[in-house]
Amino acid sequence: MNDEPNLLEVRDLSVHFRRGRGSPVLRAVDHVSFEVAERETLGIVGESGSGKTTIGRAVLGLVSPTAGQIRFDGEDITRSDYRRRRGLSRELQVIFQDPYSSLNPTRTVFQTLGESLRAEKLPSDEVRNRVITMLERVGLPASAADRYPSSFSGGQRQRIAIARALIVQPRLVICDEPVSALDLSVQAQVLNLLRELQDEFALSYLFVAHDLDVVRHLSHRIMVLYRGQIMEQGPAEAVYASPKHPYTKTLLEAAPVPDPVRQAERRSQRARTRDTAGPIPVAGCPFATRCPHATSLCHLERPALEETSAGATVACHWWRDISGESPDTTVETPLDPVVDGAVPQKSL
Repeated sequence: MNDEPNLLEVRDLSVHFRRGRGSPVLRAVDHVSFEVAERETLGIVGESGSGKTTIGRAVLGLVSPTAGQIRFDGEDITRSDYRRRRGLSRELQVIFQDPYSSLNPTRTVFQTLGESLRAEKLPSDEVRNRVITMLERVGLPASAADRYPSSFSGGQRQRIAIARALIVQPRLVICDEPVSALDLSVQAQVLNLLRELQDEFALSYLFVAHDLDVVRHLSHRIMVLYRGQIMEQGPAEAVYASPKHPYTKTLLEAAPVPDPVRQAERRSQRARTRDTAGPIPVAGCPFATRCPHATSLCHLERPALEETSAGATVACHWWRDISGESPDTTVETPLDPVVDGAVPQKSL
C-alpha cells in the first residue's frame, strides 16, 4: 500500500489552547507526525479529548497549529491564507459526524450540492446532471435533489454529505466520525459505500473515530491517540490483532462482545483502567495514571516511539515486557509501581 507517494505529510504537529488568561495550556495535539499515501486510509482512533478531531481541523485549516508542519502534495499549507485554502477546497473535503447539522435545512439537496460546483461556472443543466449522477452513485434517487434535508433519514443524510464532499472530485477526504451517529446496520452500509468510492475515485481518507473495530474495517493503517499523543500506529491488522500499548488494549476491551462472561471480564478490566488523570503530565506518558503497568519512569519520562516486529510503532517503556517481545525473556524483576520517586531501568 505504501508504494504510492505520500499525499499528506504531518510533521511534529502541536495544537495548544488556553481557555483564558492565567489558565493552564491545553495540549490538544502534542508533537504528532504521520503521513497518508495516495489511495490510502489512515484511521485515527481515540477517546473523546484525544485530539483526533483537532488534527483533522488543523489539516483543513479550521484551527491554527501551534507548531509543526502540514504538507499536502508537497506544498506547505500549515499557514496558508484564505485564498489558498479556498483553492484547496477542491482537493481537500470533509464529512462531518452529524449530517443534519452540516446541511442547511432551508436549502434543497440540489442547492447544497450545486453550491460546491459554483466556482467551476458550469451551465445549469450540467450542474444538475452532475448532482443527480452523484446522488445516484451514493444510493439516492434523482428525486432527492429537490427535497430538503428534513425529509431524509440519518443514513440518507449522511449519503448526501458524502455526495457533497465528492462532487468536486477531491483527493483527500477527512471523515470525522462519519458513522458514529448511525445505527449499526446503516454504519455497515456507509462504510461499504466509502470503500467503494475510494476505489472508484482514487481517494485518500483520514478516518477519525472512537471505535477501533470500525476503523479497522476501512483503514490500511491505524494511529491510536491519547490526550494528544500517539500511543501506537501501524498496519491495521497488526494494531488490531496484536496491540502492544496498554491503551490500545483498553480500547479493544471497550467494544461489547456477545459472550456475557467475556463482557464481564472486559468491564472489570475497564474499571481498573478508568481515567483518574488530571492535567496532562508534561514530562511522562499521558496514560501513566491509568496504566496497570506504570512505574515511576512512566511518570517522569515520555516514551519514544519504538518499532515492533510487525512493523508498527509503540510509545511505551515496557511494551516488550508486556507483550513478551523482550530480547531478554527472563525478566526477574516485575513492573513495580511508583516507589519513592525511584526511576527503574528498562531491560535491554
